Amino acid sequence: MRHRVAGRRLGRTREHRLAMRRNLVASLFEHETISTTIQKAKEVRAFAEKLITLARKGTLSARRRAIAMLGNRDIIDYEDDKAVKKGTVIGKLFSELGPRYLDRPGGYTRIIRLSLRRLGDNGQLVLLQLLGEDETIEKEHKTAARKPARKKEAEVTAEVEQTSDAEEASEASGEADQTDEKK
Repeated sequence: MRHRVAGRRLGRTREHRLAMRRNLVASLFEHETISTTIQKAKEVRAFAEKLITLARKGTLSARRRAIAMLGNRDIIDYEDDKAVKKGTVIGKLFSELGPRYLDRPGGYTRIIRLSLRRLGDNGQLVLLQLLGEDETIEKEHKTAARKPARKKEAEVTAEVEQTSDAEEASEASGEADQTDEKK
């Protein structure tokens, strides 16, 4: 039984899962968007966010921990059919991505579902992306949405009370008119 055992197996051995997770996260940091299956994206997301949180600290010990967890793969670009080294994944993580998310408390990645399915096993494909600098948190709390509704209800009840008071006052003045007519 696998009660309370966290994580997905993804049909791989432990070593293969670890290598796949490292490769996907390194590719995510290098390209800032990757296409993968929904299950792999959900597994990789937590690891990537932990590494970005380490990069936000920016200390030497945090850099060493990130290298131990991820490795320090080179970023290679091809120009004129020649491989040119552009830096390392850890260098980009600590120099670009860490400072980008200093003001953000978490949630550095997003998963966007694609309408495409993988040809071999019909797996659901998604885009796993790092959020840009200009994107902000747009979630509204449910309590914040409810408070204006309660105020509206209070305003409606206040209006009903005011109209009932006005009706009572008009009825009272109407009764006074009727008593004046009788006299």
